[in-house]
Amino acid sequence: MNKFLDQMLRAEAEDVQKNLPTARYEIKRLSRALGEPVALELRALPYGKAQELRDMEHDQEVHILLSGCEELKAPELQTKFGGVTPAETVKAMLLPGEIADLSRAVERLSGYRQVTIREIKNG
Repeated sequence: MNKFLDQMLRAEAEDVQKNLPTARYEIKRLSRALGEPVALELRALPYGKAQELRDMEHDQEVHILLSGCEELKAPELQTKFGGVTPAETVKAMLLPGEIADLSRAVERLSGYRQVTIREIKNG
């Protein structure tokens, strides 16, 4: 049997499909302002969601960030920062460059903007 096929058939489907990478990212400006580390936990996006968001024309980076960070959808943040929607709240809390950087971090966790494969030489 093909080695790749054998490996994938041995793997639990849930482990392959649902074990999405996560990482914490500090927002330096907010850390300085609050005098303590301010960080968000970001999670990779599954294929369908990533494709849906990459096809968006309006506020793509904001929606990528929101899909990769549940913390930013908290109703308490909307109340505090006056956003009618989570997207408006994120735009009120974060600078455009911070949104772009965090969105790119979600994309990297999802396998975009990085090398995810390597060639194996027969030898």
